[in-house]
Amino acid sequence: MSNGMTEVDATSVVGMVTPAEGHRQHAENVEIIKVSASSRSTAVAGAIAGVVRDRGRVDVQAIGAGAVNQALKAAAIARGYLLLDGINVIVIPSFQEVVIDDVERTAIRFAVEPR
Repeated sequence: MSNGMTEVDATSVVGMVTPAEGHRQHAENVEIIKVSASSRSTAVAGAIAGVVRDRGRVDVQAIGAGAVNQALKAAAIARGYLLLDGINVIVIPSFQEVVIDDVERTAIRFAVEPR
């Protein structure tokens, strides 16, 4: 994908955007995990937990009801994984306008970060 993000399947996990491209107003790069309706929630959960352990936070992006369902289930599973490591995370939803094939779409972006 040309927008700096990768779709999550069993093996691929993370892309990066700069703050100018993302919805955050802070200086560091934001990791984004892009989820589809066919993504396995446990694979996405592992990716979320891994990025949070490595970088402290991650954004999870989904477009469509099925993708949002998988992303939110994955965030709940990842929260359980991270609690075992003593990391208590919260999930903050927001809307994000994205352009896919020259068409503007509205994505749901979930910020997963320590409480």
